[in-house]
Amino acid sequence: MPHDTAPVSVIIPAYNAATSIQQALKSVAAQTLPPAEVIVVDDGSSDDTIAMAKAMQRLFPAGTLIIISQTNKGAGAARNRAIDAATKSYIAFLDADDEWLPTKLERSMDVLTSKNYTLVAHDYMDVMPNGEEHVDCAQRFNEGPDSFVTLYLKGYIPSISVVTQRAAVLDVGGFDESLRNAQDFDLWLNILSNPKATFTVFGEPLARYFHTPGGIMSHTERRITCCIQIAHRYLPALRLRHKSAFTIFTRRLANVYSEAFSTYLGSGKYFCAAIIPFRFAVTITKAWINTDTMSDRNGSIFFMIFSIWVISILGLYLSQFQNLIEPVMGAIRRAVGVE
Repeated sequence: MPHDTAPVSVIIPAYNAATSIQQALKSVAAQTLPPAEVIVVDDGSSDDTIAMAKAMQRLFPAGTLIIISQTNKGAGAARNRAIDAATKSYIAFLDADDEWLPTKLERSMDVLTSKNYTLVAHDYMDVMPNGEEHVDCAQRFNEGPDSFVTLYLKGYIPSISVVTQRAAVLDVGGFDESLRNAQDFDLWLNILSNPKATFTVFGEPLARYFHTPGGIMSHTERRITCCIQIAHRYLPALRLRHKSAFTIFTRRLANVYSEAFSTYLGSGKYFCAAIIPFRFAVTITKAWINTDTMSDRNGSIFFMIFSIWVISILGLYLSQFQNLIEPVMGAIRRAVGVE
C-alpha cells in the first residue's frame, strides 16, 4: 500500500498478561506496514500487565500506543471498550498472549482494499507444546457463493487473523458480552448477516496462536453451549439465504459436537466423549420438534433418514467404547444384586 501507516486501530484485550503482552506488542511494532493506532485495554489485571505495556511505548511513535484500564468485565467488554475508543477506519484484533508475523497488516490491507471487503482473515500457526501446525483457513472457508452460509457451517475463525471495517462492527453493536465463548464467531456472523457485507480468507499464515493452559471440561462445555445458542440465533437469517436451512443447522451442530468429541477423546475424558452422540441426537430432536417450518425440515422423510443415521452413529460409538462402558454396567448390576 502507498501509505506509511495503515489506517487501522489494533485492539488488544489483556488480563494478567504481564508475561506475554510485551511479545505481542513487539510483533505489532515490527509490522512492515505499521498501524496508526494501538489500543490495549487492561481488564482488571492483578499483575504487572499495565506496567509491562507502558514499557513498550518506546517502540511506537508518540501517542500511538494507548492503554486503558477497566474493572474486570471479560474479553468481549474489553474489546468493545477499545472499539469505542478507536479513531481509525479499520480494526485488527490481537490477543495479549498471541503474536503477528511482520507482514500481517500489509497483506491484510492489500487484500481488504483490493475489492473493498467488509472483513478479511488469513491462515495462522497453531502453537502447541509439541510444535506448530499450519491451520488452513482459506481452504476451509472459501467454499460456496455465500460467505455467511459457509462461515455459519464451518465455524471458528480466530480474531487474531481478522481485519474489518470499524463501521461494520459498530453497526451490529460490537461483541455480545453475554456470551462466555465464541464471541468473535458471533460477531463475524452478525456482520455477514447483512447481504451487502463481503468476506474472504487468504492462505498465508500471518499470526501465531498460542494454546494456554485451562480446564478442558469447562472450556469445551462453554463452547458447546454458546455455539448452539449462536446457531439458533442466526437460523432465521440462514433461512433467508439457503433453501435447506435446517440441514445446514444440523450439519453445524454435528460439527460442534464432533469437535467436542475429538477434544474429550484426545484428553482422555472417554465417558464425556462416549455420551456426545446422545447429546447431539437430543439437541437436534428438540430443535426439529420446535421448528414450525416444514421446508426447513425437508419433511418427515428427512427426519426418518436423519434418525436412522444418528442411531447408526450411536451404535458405532457404543461399540467403540464397549470396553469402557462394560465395567460400569457390571458395577451397576452387582450393586442392584443382578450378579
